[in-house]
Amino acid sequence: MQSKNWSYILSVMLLLASIFPFVTSSKNVFAEGEELFVNAEILYLREGPGLSYPILETLKDGQAITSIHKEGDWHQVRVGELEGWVAAWLVKTSEKKAAASTEKTVISQVDTLNLRAEPSLSAGILTKIPSGSEAQFIRQEQDWIQINYQGATGWVFSNYVTIREETKLQTPTTPKEENQKDQAVIQAENDPNTFTVNVNAVNIRKKADLTAKKIGVATKGQQFDVISRNHNWVEIELEKGKKGWIYSFYGTFTKQGEDKNTDASSNNSGTVTIIYNGTNLREDPSTASNVVTRADAGQSYPILEAEGEWFKVAVNNNETAYVANWVVTENNSSQTVKEDKVVASRKKGTLKGVTIVLDAGHGGNDRGTTGVRGTDEKDINIITTELLKSKLQAAGANVVMTRESDVFVDLRKRVAISHQHGADAFISIHYDAIEDSSVNGFTTYFTNSYQQELAEYVHAGIASKVNLKDRGARFGDYLVLRENRQNAVLLELGYLSNASEERAITTDYYREQATLGIYQGLLNYFDEQLKK
Repeated sequence: MQSKNWSYILSVMLLLASIFPFVTSSKNVFAEGEELFVNAEILYLREGPGLSYPILETLKDGQAITSIHKEGDWHQVRVGELEGWVAAWLVKTSEKKAAASTEKTVISQVDTLNLRAEPSLSAGILTKIPSGSEAQFIRQEQDWIQINYQGATGWVFSNYVTIREETKLQTPTTPKEENQKDQAVIQAENDPNTFTVNVNAVNIRKKADLTAKKIGVATKGQQFDVISRNHNWVEIELEKGKKGWIYSFYGTFTKQGEDKNTDASSNNSGTVTIIYNGTNLREDPSTASNVVTRADAGQSYPILEAEGEWFKVAVNNNETAYVANWVVTENNSSQTVKEDKVVASRKKGTLKGVTIVLDAGHGGNDRGTTGVRGTDEKDINIITTELLKSKLQAAGANVVMTRESDVFVDLRKRVAISHQHGADAFISIHYDAIEDSSVNGFTTYFTNSYQQELAEYVHAGIASKVNLKDRGARFGDYLVLRENRQNAVLLELGYLSNASEERAITTDYYREQATLGIYQGLLNYFDEQLKK
């Protein structure tokens, strides 16, 4: 009897085992048959699921590909006889429904925002983005956002941009209808044939290889006819029939007959562009005045006139309003307006007209101190400094950085930058360390007597925002203070040698509070100077 029962159980198990593989296999076959379409001007087919993998082929907008497998944000696909991986955010399915979709636009909050090749402060700078400029949002990884700006794809630090979301209704189209477009038009859309250099200088090479012989140098603004492309390289036509290769990250592609300077000149009508969501437009040029309306980042208004630190703008029909000039960017406004801004006297509650030099300590081969948990001081110095920069610029300050990436800058050169720009304040950012791991807290240092008042105001501002032990504003013999003729202080914002404190001071929350305290201290200091 037991033998019969066991035989029955084994029969059932074998039956189930034969069913489940069939179901799973059927599901996989269905997934492999999904048809996708390229949804970008160009899309790279890579060897693996990531931006670091080598490029196998360059795909064009609208090109059909077949999905094999999906892993995170990447599709494994088949294109003809090739198999590789493509970014999921740059493809679309054939089922395009008439539905509302959300599109994200990134607006630069600061002038000369660095667009970097990778999501890292040590990555190369592809170009600099002016304040108020718009770019296409691609995706976000922690504190970094990948964008497309004028044909260049790179990364920006999220603290320096505003993200605007727009809901748009997509018109349903089918691949068949798209294929009925005139082929010449499609070719013009997908294969721009003019390349414009966006950086100060870039090498032109004999072959599409960084080790190839240099045959010339192209400078910012130069345009070249495109002969061909090879992955991340573009072959261009030089003078006298010569050819050469440029790394495509250092420029942008434009269509035949498109003049890059046309847009810039057409904006010479005198307009301002809002750089923060929820910006107040007021009845009178005062922060105490009634709010007429609120504007979001990216909205532009014609300038009617400038009144001190305010612009009078046309809102709609016959309605006008005032907007503070430290929350907007000007679009090729007249020289008269710019001169008015320069000579305008600073008012309480703003930093307009104040020049502040921010010095991120260490950099390059000088790592500074290293925390017990492995934190390199040079890295968090630059992150903290850039966060502070955005706050000061939002208040109207002219901010100069002694370094904007992971490079070594000599101490005397840092002081020279302070002298060169006639800094109203020089702020050197550091994190501390000592052999005694129990020591903790933040300290503000000054060397010369004329620096003491600034040190006390900045220190008080930090103390009002962070919960670390207050070690006071005190004398310190540092070269960047001792040799500095300008008003200068050096900040030690906590001890990396204290494991508990290192854990706290390396968080986004602490950096936000610390920089807010520094900003408030500077604001209080310069407001006090107005009374003297």
